[in-house]
Amino acid sequence: MTPPPICVLYSQDSDLIRRTKAFLSSICELRHVADPGRLDAVLQQTSPGVLVFDLRGKEAVDLLSQVQKSWPEVLVIALGTLRSEPLREAEQSGVYAAEDLQLDRRHLQALVTRAFEHLRVLQENRALREQAAPLAIATRTQPLEPLSARREAPMPLLRFPRVFRRFDNVEALLATVVEGVADATGVGRIGIFSRMRQGDRYKLRAGLRCLPETADVEYGDRDPLVRWFELHAHLIARPNLAQTAEQSDRAIMRRALDTFGAEVIVPLHARGRIIGWMFFGHRVTGQPFDYADLEGLMLLAEHVSTVLENALLYEEITLQKTLAETLLKSVPMGIVATDEEAIVRWFNPTAEEILGVSAADVLNQPIETSAARLAVFLRETLESRDTLPARQWVDPSTRRSLSVETRRLVDQRTPLGAVAVIHDKTAEENLRQKEELVERAAFWTDLAASMSHEVRNPLVAIKTFAQLLPERFDDPDFRKEFNEIVVQEIDRLDKIITQINNFAHPSELVMKPIDVREPVKRAIELARERVAKNGISIDTALPPDLPKVLGDETALTEAFAHLVANAAEAALAQPKPRITLEAKPIRQGEQASGVVVTVQDNGKGIAPELKEKVFSPFCTTKPRGMGLGLPIVKRTVFDHNGRVDIDSDTHGTSVSVILPASANGH
Repeated sequence: MTPPPICVLYSQDSDLIRRTKAFLSSICELRHVADPGRLDAVLQQTSPGVLVFDLRGKEAVDLLSQVQKSWPEVLVIALGTLRSEPLREAEQSGVYAAEDLQLDRRHLQALVTRAFEHLRVLQENRALREQAAPLAIATRTQPLEPLSARREAPMPLLRFPRVFRRFDNVEALLATVVEGVADATGVGRIGIFSRMRQGDRYKLRAGLRCLPETADVEYGDRDPLVRWFELHAHLIARPNLAQTAEQSDRAIMRRALDTFGAEVIVPLHARGRIIGWMFFGHRVTGQPFDYADLEGLMLLAEHVSTVLENALLYEEITLQKTLAETLLKSVPMGIVATDEEAIVRWFNPTAEEILGVSAADVLNQPIETSAARLAVFLRETLESRDTLPARQWVDPSTRRSLSVETRRLVDQRTPLGAVAVIHDKTAEENLRQKEELVERAAFWTDLAASMSHEVRNPLVAIKTFAQLLPERFDDPDFRKEFNEIVVQEIDRLDKIITQINNFAHPSELVMKPIDVREPVKRAIELARERVAKNGISIDTALPPDLPKVLGDETALTEAFAHLVANAAEAALAQPKPRITLEAKPIRQGEQASGVVVTVQDNGKGIAPELKEKVFSPFCTTKPRGMGLGLPIVKRTVFDHNGRVDIDSDTHGTSVSVILPASANGH
């Protein structure tokens, strides 16, 4: 577990910044500095490291000289204009590399990678020197007070519960906690890193006298520092670095301490997980921390962990509450919720508008204060264990057409109350009524047009013969023809009236389980009689394993006869007219759930402009006929809880009737 190398970029050129980030993002963590006054602080956080230095930046020459003197362990890669004076001076000053500003991706990546490798060797050499001189290191790092000389921590505990109760804003709460900890510990720099929820990144949530760059630092779940805390679960103290055996662990801890400008970092735990950490800088007196101080900081961190956990939980609950309230206020349905005693606990603005009642007048009041009918529904829901169907009524005060669905509110078998979802159907009902009026007007218009066309032809024939009757009464052939034509046309008129009457007043269906093959076979014979044409081929496929359907055999026979007759009339115009009629079971798993009967012809298909109107009454392209066949089919199938699908192109038309199987399938 090794921390990723850090490269610092000093530049004010946005194009160079963009290119450098794109080039180096895959090999290191890049930190950008634009203010020359902050470069020293950032190098203090990241040293030893690699610095990519733009020689065109502000105060570049003096700043580079200062960096070389103050930070000898920092490897500088200077970038400047080719053959320019600043680039030559930088090269002569002994920087790690001096390169042209326009160097490409591969060159820059290779250069920075070599610099990191060089830096790694330097760090390994320093680690060997530290191991070879333990006494010198111990003297330089000011060893902690031995265990036998421990003393009680003088740090007083804060009144965290009281602090927590005084604030609704989490940021303000944590800022107050930080100030309280600073007063209790006498530390000048303190910061709290945490994340809001699982999957978020760790960020600085509150701090006192932190370095400006600390606010820009973020850590993910897989960052080496987070993983280190998860594995070791103890604090990091600068005086203890020399006692850490693993060089990689020392590098992680040293970088974290330098990044925050801290002397001690204490992890914060909650529910067995890392929720963040708290870092402490030097004491304001300059005195180092001893063992007792570190124990006090750990104890203090436990209390801060509790406060932080509660604060994050409060923030999450507040966020969820805000989202829920916003959602309930913005939904287009009225929402009314009650507790188990039928006391109104929620009444959204839409419910106010629909019911004409103010939320202030009904909240925390019995449900009867809102609407009498609604109160009955909600009390029935509270008393019932079953899901009640939706109710519809017209509110007597607002004259709105309402639909209400009620449900019990239960949390893991604990009853909480009931909720009513109110839909205002007034606009839909008005639109439906207008559509019915339009459809009714269109129906009568189409009926009148169709009737005038269908009735006029027989009447013209009867009138013509009636006018000729006085002149040709003595002609026996005329009288015979007159008798045949008049009777035929009167029969035709009777059929028109019967067809319209049957469409307007369908006979009552007698539903029983039937074998769908029987009405299909009868329909073929009935259609042959109606079309009265020879030479048409009807290929049938009616397997014996079809499940029975619940239906009226006479009505289904009539519906299938209309489909076969239409297919025959469409196919007759072809050189080789052909009709295919097949039935198939519809299966869900191993059980048959229904039957699909398909009638297909090889005619010219339905014209595109008529596809949307074929199920409308009186829509027909035939020279004779009322156009009621397909509307009758659709109504019959609908009465059988089925569906009709039509697929048509220039090669023919296919009509499929889907019927559900009876309850037991036989």
